[in-house]
Amino acid sequence: MTTEHETVRERDLDRLLTFVDAVVAIAITLLVLPLVELTSDVTEDDSVRELLHTHSDQLWSFVLSFVVIAQLWSSQHHAVRRMLRADPLVSRLLVVWMFTIVFLPFPTALVATAGQQATTKVLYVGTITVSTLCLALVAVVLGRRPDVTDGVADHDPRPATISAALLLLALGLMLAFPAAGYYPMFLLALFPLFGRAVRIARRAGAQR
Repeated sequence: MTTEHETVRERDLDRLLTFVDAVVAIAITLLVLPLVELTSDVTEDDSVRELLHTHSDQLWSFVLSFVVIAQLWSSQHHAVRRMLRADPLVSRLLVVWMFTIVFLPFPTALVATAGQQATTKVLYVGTITVSTLCLALVAVVLGRRPDVTDGVADHDPRPATISAALLLLALGLMLAFPAAGYYPMFLLALFPLFGRAVRIARRAGAQR
């Protein structure tokens, strides 16, 4: 039977996760605002094709960051989906995670204007890496606190840790080979494959 104290904590957790979703939605909206501003001076006499070509770097950075934030939100959603009650440490980690999401539009704007500078690459990839590591720590905490979850052992930090490692590898390639631009970031596409491999390995181990 759920006590009154537990009911309050469940409501607090729901409010926190709703707030997290709202922050992600705002961050994604902020990504597109610079693109909207580009259209303010466009007239019927201007070439839209030329506009798109001239600002292709901004369009590229928007698409890349949209995909990254969407992936981070999906990973965050998966990390906390088993939670039933609030946990102070998880809440603090989610606040740090939200900070990385809110901060990301800043290095995204730099990618469009000064994307080849090493500092920009470190800021951009570093922010995403910190965000990913926060989710790995959330998984670690929840794995040790089954009392705040539904009891299902589904909190594995390895997928997020592997994703962070891929990000650092991508950053190393970007710094070592500037001509590669941000294409090494597509290593993130391997993340679902690694995550699926880990889950298959876990199920195989459980069946032994």
